[in-house]
This record gives sequence, C-alpha cells and structure tokens, in this order.
Amino acid sequence: MTVTATTVGESDQASPQTVPVSGRTRLLRLVPAAVAALSGVLLYVSFPPRTLWWLALPAFAGLGWALRGRGFKAALGLGYLFGLGFLLPLLVWTGVEVGPGPWLALVVIEAVFVALVGAGIAAVSRLPGGALWAAAVWTAGEAVRARAPFHGFPWGKVAFGQADGVFLPLAALGGTPVLGFAVVLCGFGLYDVVRLLVENRRTRVWRKGAAAAALMSVAVPVGGALAARTLVSDKAEDGTLTVAVVQGNVPRAGLDFNAQRRAVLDYHARETRRLAAEIDAGRAPRPDVVLWPENSSDIDPFANYDARAVIDGAARAVGAPISVGGVVERDGKLLNEQILWDPDKGPVATYDKRQIQPFGEYLPLRGLVGAINDSWTGMVRQDFSRGDEPGVFTVAGTKIGLATCYEAAFDWAVRDTVTDGAQLISVPSNNATFGRSEMTYQQLAMSRIRAVEHSRTVTVPVTSGVSAIILPDGTITQRTGMFVADSLVQKVPLRSSRTPATRLGILPEIALVLVAAGGLGWAGAAAVRGRRAGGV
Repeated sequence: MTVTATTVGESDQASPQTVPVSGRTRLLRLVPAAVAALSGVLLYVSFPPRTLWWLALPAFAGLGWALRGRGFKAALGLGYLFGLGFLLPLLVWTGVEVGPGPWLALVVIEAVFVALVGAGIAAVSRLPGGALWAAAVWTAGEAVRARAPFHGFPWGKVAFGQADGVFLPLAALGGTPVLGFAVVLCGFGLYDVVRLLVENRRTRVWRKGAAAAALMSVAVPVGGALAARTLVSDKAEDGTLTVAVVQGNVPRAGLDFNAQRRAVLDYHARETRRLAAEIDAGRAPRPDVVLWPENSSDIDPFANYDARAVIDGAARAVGAPISVGGVVERDGKLLNEQILWDPDKGPVATYDKRQIQPFGEYLPLRGLVGAINDSWTGMVRQDFSRGDEPGVFTVAGTKIGLATCYEAAFDWAVRDTVTDGAQLISVPSNNATFGRSEMTYQQLAMSRIRAVEHSRTVTVPVTSGVSAIILPDGTITQRTGMFVADSLVQKVPLRSSRTPATRLGILPEIALVLVAAGGLGWAGAAAVRGRRAGGV
C-alpha cells in the first residue's frame, strides 16, 4: 500500500469531511420555531372571551427561551412565528364577512412588527437584567404598532388580555403601557428564574446577581400590582347618574345588516319605547340619559324627516336625552357622529369620531386595493372624515365622555375625554359586521381596562351585543346577550379625580421606549466591541 505524505500546509487547506445530520438533529433544530409559534398561540388563549390571563406569563417565558442569544436573522424568524401564532387566531374576526384575504394581509403585516421586536429582544437577552430590557423592547414595539401604518392598529396589546388578572390595577398607575410591560417583564423573569435554576443544578454555580435580578423581574410587577389596588375604587365622588343602555339588535348579521338601515333605527326606537313602558309601570327607574350604539341611525336625521320623527318619538316616550349614533353628511363630508337628542329641543350637541377605521370607514391606497380586488373598494364607496374635538356631552350637570367603537383601542382617544372633564365614559359600538366572533369580547375587555385606567364608569351600548355597564374598578355589573334586543338601567357612580395614568398620559410609554433604546444601544455597542476583539 502506498501512503502519500501530506505537508502541514496541505493538511490545513484540505476540506473538512461533511458530517451527516441525523433526523433527530433536524427535529431538534425545529424546536425553537415550534416553541415560538406555540407561545404565540398561548398568548392568544390568554385573551377574552377566556379568563386565562395568566397564560401570558408562560407565553413570554417560552418566547424568552426561544430568542435568548439568537442571531438577528434567527430571532427575526422566531419573532415572526410568535406573531403569527398570536395574531392569526386573535384577528380571525376581520375576515368573517370579507373572506380570508384581508385577514391574512393584516396578520402578515402586523407580524412584521413582532418579528422586529423579536430581533430586539434577542439582542438585549444577554445583558444584565435582560428581562427588563426585553420587556421594554416589547412595549416599544406596541407603541410603534399603535401608531403605524395608517394611524396604527393597537389591537392585541398585552394589556387588553388582562381585564381579569392580578395586574389590572397597574392600568391606573401608568395605563396600558405599564400594565403590558409588567406582564411581559414577569413572563421573561419567570424564564430567567427557571434558566438559572437549571444552570445551577448542572454547574453548581449560583450567580447571585443574576438570580436577584430574575426574582425582582417577577416580584416587582406582582408587588406593584398589589400596591396599585389602592388606586382602584368605585366610590362615587360627584354623586350618581342613572343611565340606560339600549341594544336594539339588527335585522341580520354581516356586512349587509345596514341594507335595512331603517329597520335598525326602528329596532332601537322600539326597544326604547319598551323601556319607557317599563318605567311608566314602575318596573324600571327613569334614566337621566339613554345611550344608543354607533350606527343606530344610519339614516341621517338632519336630512331625513322620518328618521328625525322616530328619534323624537323615542326621546319623548322615555323622557330623557338620547345619545344617538348616526351617519351624517355635512358640508360634503361623511361623518360617524354621536348626536345628543333632547326630548324637547331635538339635537343639541354632536361628536364626530376622530379615529376612523382603515379599510372599514376609509380606504387607504384605494387605487392599489382596487387593482387587487375591485369588490373591496365597493365596500367603502365614500371615505368618512375625521372629527377634531374630544367628545364630551353634558347631561343633567354630568359630563359624559365618548369614545366610539374603534377609538377604545387608542390610549389618547379615551384619555382626552377625561382630561376634558368627563365623569363617565361611553363607548358606543357596532359589532354586527363581525357576527358572533370573539371581537365583541375583546373590545369589551378594552373598555374594562379603560374603566380602571381612568377610574370612571364605562357604558358600552352595542347594536347587537355584548352591551354592558362597567364600574370604575373594571367590574361588569350588567351585560346583554348577543343578537337580542335588550336594555340595561343602572345608577352609576360619577368620579372626577384623576389617576396617575390620566395625569401622566404618554410619559410612562416614552420612558419605556427610552429604556428599550438604551438596552438596544448597549447591546449594539457590546456586539461591536466583541467583533473588534475577535478581529485582533
């Protein structure tokens, strides 16, 4: 046998042998992807109508495990999978009547934000106190998503899944940013605690500083939530107001419910007259104000005498002002308007919805959308215009703030009614388009968060359900079913004091965004130093 000698140089340049990859190894490589996607699903399951709020903690613990120490591309992909696992089921209601196209397009775009957040979390994951930086990065991602594109889409904020949770009082301390931050911090902190316990068992080395930081990541948000309970109260400060919430129902669910616009108006007038009969018979107290939902009169009562007569008749029968949700055309503009209708004077005040819904109330990129599917442009033939003033009606000496439907998802749209003097908040909504989907329960949870955030009673009149009355501590005292005609009457507490969240406004969110920026800057500088050291 001939043996060929090889010099050291030749040996160094020889190509290494390819090591075959076993099937088990391939499967193990898929584990982080599976954990990221399933963690996203777990976060979805923590949202209403379920009351499994605590599942958000293992959801973020799983995400923390999947992302720790990953490179940019891997973290981007894992973050995207988490976003898909969460948003695909959460937003399925957006395709109830229009098919899967818009639903999938929305999820694909929104998940990009989550993917970028995933990359940021991976970057800060190895910093001291990594859970703190990671939770701040998540909050910064939610802040961006609430503002872009098309004025933002904050649906799916972690805070909105916590209406039944122990963290809820934190909404009164710093609003949805602080509430969501605490939940995410606790989830990442739980992962750090478990990781350190496993490492200690394996190496017998207990890193006290890291362990203390991990435990604090869990203890501080929980302790803060318990302490913040002192900010939550349903005690009346300015007396009470008797409110009636009317749900008239619709002729049929779906996008074509408003094809029978007169029927929808008649249904709400009929339920109001039924309530008036109950009042006259002594079976219900007379309300100081009656609250109808968004789109309860899609016939413009300023331009159509018959619609005006129906509303006049209902207001006189019940003997109280009615806040009517109307579609109004004025000065060439189409407006989604709340109208305060006095039984003697008729319309005395209006509020025009300011945060209108893209692809529902106006169509961005109309030319592009029409090129993709011209039937979609037919769903929004004319864009609604935006209002420019906070909505506050004064009834019986009480200021009632208005946040119409989609506006309840936006921090500023609710807060500025309170800073403008609102002692009670109403969220008139129309969910008939989305059938019996989870959307109405998700939106109801938002209103519960807003009640605690600003320490105000919140009423939720909805065309087809679920309508509700919510006390300032977030408790639902009365609610209707779905697709039934019903009314709720209750004496509710009025409050005028401002919570820290109301007073601070956007400042907590800005602070958390700055923390995220600091963490990312630190991680970036560390990476640069590492590359330079490796190149020496």
